[in-house]
Amino acid sequence: MDINDLHGHSTRVLDEIARSVVVDRTVLRRVLTGALSQGHVLLEDVPGTGKTLTAQSFATALGLSFSRIQFTPDLLPADVTGTYVFDERDRSFEFSEGPLFANVVLADEINRASPKTQAALLEAMAEEQVTVDGETHPLPDPFFVIATQNPVEQGDGTFPLPEAQKDRFLIKDSLGYPDEAGELELLDRRDARDEPTPTVSRVLSTDLVREMQRVPETVRVDDEIKQYIVDIVRASRADPRVAVGVSPRGCQRLFEVVRATAAVHGRGFVIPDDVKAVVHATVAHRIVPTAEATVDNVERSQLVDDVLAEVSVPTVNRGGRA
Repeated sequence: MDINDLHGHSTRVLDEIARSVVVDRTVLRRVLTGALSQGHVLLEDVPGTGKTLTAQSFATALGLSFSRIQFTPDLLPADVTGTYVFDERDRSFEFSEGPLFANVVLADEINRASPKTQAALLEAMAEEQVTVDGETHPLPDPFFVIATQNPVEQGDGTFPLPEAQKDRFLIKDSLGYPDEAGELELLDRRDARDEPTPTVSRVLSTDLVREMQRVPETVRVDDEIKQYIVDIVRASRADPRVAVGVSPRGCQRLFEVVRATAAVHGRGFVIPDDVKAVVHATVAHRIVPTAEATVDNVERSQLVDDVLAEVSVPTVNRGGRA
């Protein structure tokens, strides 16, 4: 598979999902680049904006298995990973897979789970495996977590995600409310069908998705673009309002999602606009503001804006050369 093939498949997937959810296409594209970069996505938004439907639609369109986990304070790690069950027939214990054993896992309201359960999910996200009673079990390939959380409900009954777990999410984004035309389209679509929930058709297959995940490795990133990425990361650490800047892992992940972004657009090379298109979604949640900045209500997105304003943007010609 080459860049053109990936671009064509990506367009068909996005077109199919757009038939189901009324969401800004740029957001859908970022979620897709997360999957192609073999990363995980955190969607933070109020209820009713289509987070669950978006996750289900991606799984169906990509031809992948899907599982939804409703996180609650009493959810145990075994409820997520699975457990050993005694088999009366041969008097032995057999492993019963939990809901994590799917290609696309929706971790709904992830911040409602206890830290212990969140830690079980962290191993799955980081290592693509789970360990139960000392035995390690590999997860399906591909494996992709879409987690959701409600920004309004962050008080009693919730457990804020630790920074280590936030760092495991390649992208953090928000679907947002549709504009007026989008909400009218939402009603027109509902009026035209007999079921409350729209349906999505399968576009790809598991094997095709695996092939697509390999294509971004072929995308060219010139030295000037690499330097641009490094300058952004290092500037995030130098800002006096930042307690913890972007980690080396975050630097590499930004590089990976930038390549996938170029590939989804049908280009075999990266341009600065690819970096700008994903830097907020890839970098902002990895930044920890200082206590003073938090008191002053300095948003992480504003910190990223200031970093971008400070760093020089390389110029490239139409062939992608800087």
